[in-house]
Amino acid sequence: MTHRTAIITGGAGGLGLALDNALRGKGWHTVLIDLPGPALNALEDIEGRRALPCDLTDSAALSALCGQIRDHCPTIDLVIYNAGVTHIGPCAELTESTHRKVFDINYFAATRMAQELQTELRKSNGTHLAVSSVAGFSPLLHRTAYAASKHALEGFFKSLRAEEAAHGVQVMIAAPSFVATNLGNAQAQDNGIARPGSATDGVDYMSPDDAAKVILNGLERGKPFIPVGRIARLSYLINRASPALFEWLMRRKIG
Repeated sequence: MTHRTAIITGGAGGLGLALDNALRGKGWHTVLIDLPGPALNALEDIEGRRALPCDLTDSAALSALCGQIRDHCPTIDLVIYNAGVTHIGPCAELTESTHRKVFDINYFAATRMAQELQTELRKSNGTHLAVSSVAGFSPLLHRTAYAASKHALEGFFKSLRAEEAAHGVQVMIAAPSFVATNLGNAQAQDNGIARPGSATDGVDYMSPDDAAKVILNGLERGKPFIPVGRIARLSYLINRASPALFEWLMRRKIG
């Protein structure tokens, strides 16, 4: 029997690990990808799950990783582009190097992997699932680089959806609001870059397990866009109806 296989980037903790647990509970095999280090090393050896280290901003390493996965997995049925970082702080303090690093991780790593695995997903009639954010369709205070990277991510995968429909491949975008994965670690690095879910100025935080349930429910229903959580749903509706009203409400709640 050939099991369905899902690849999850940023899989060693938070939302990625919650998605792994939920998918394996549904009979999937998983491949978790994250930076080499303590979080990845701490994962238990579990049947049906592989954990692979990779710096996804290294193009050569990413290409080699995808080749390794292709050689090992009979099929690749789902790729969840979950790896990401945020930058929290005013635009005046955003350096060019930090801006580029946010894009390298949030945008280029995901889009390069999508190209690397495009043929495999066509063979399996599989699914690309990009984890975006409320900041992917709306403004978000003190997160200019993060919002820009997520807007770019959505633009890429929405356009890819139009191309891949003819090949039987689904392309979905999940947009969580605030998922409590790393609270209290917002300034983990001197350049202001941190793991998503670490900021203390968020609103109505969800647990990773709850967010994963919403995302996989949307996956099973074939929804091209999955707002994750009450805040995400309201933000999407308000921003569509009145961008000015959304910005006013956002500035009142955050900052």
